[in-house]
Amino acid sequence: MLPAGLVAQPADRADHHRLLQLHPSARTVVQLIVGACSCDLVRHRDSDPRQDERHHRDRSRRAGGARGSLIAGLERHRRGAQVPAPAGGWPRALAAFVAEHARNAGETLYVLQFTLPDNSATVVRTAARRMTAAEVVAQPHDWLAEHAPVIVER
Repeated sequence: MLPAGLVAQPADRADHHRLLQLHPSARTVVQLIVGACSCDLVRHRDSDPRQDERHHRDRSRRAGGARGSLIAGLERHRRGAQVPAPAGGWPRALAAFVAEHARNAGETLYVLQFTLPDNSATVVRTAARRMTAAEVVAQPHDWLAEHAPVIVER
């Protein structure tokens, strides 16, 4: 069961096809978000919102995003600030969900990617590594690195 505040929404068609190439037996491809973005799942919000926004501007520039896309991304990120984090924080809540999902549904692919608001994402080009649910729970802040796909199994 998803923790309160975490939403699973269907991935767009391009992501769906691209990610199925990494895990062909998958049936469903979703995007996990808090508010309107996924930042909180892997990175603590700074108490000064300007620091978070500076981080997003830098990420967008490095990804080659247009100014309009950056502004939309900042608005999307700000909406996530309205969702209170669960006890223990989002990384722990995500790790617990991932472990529960592996026990109930079997192996699942997870990919952390920076996506611009125009839905263009950096292409993942590496093969997925495997981890157990217990390893994910033991490393809630470190198991999912950007552009490094992970298949979590029981």
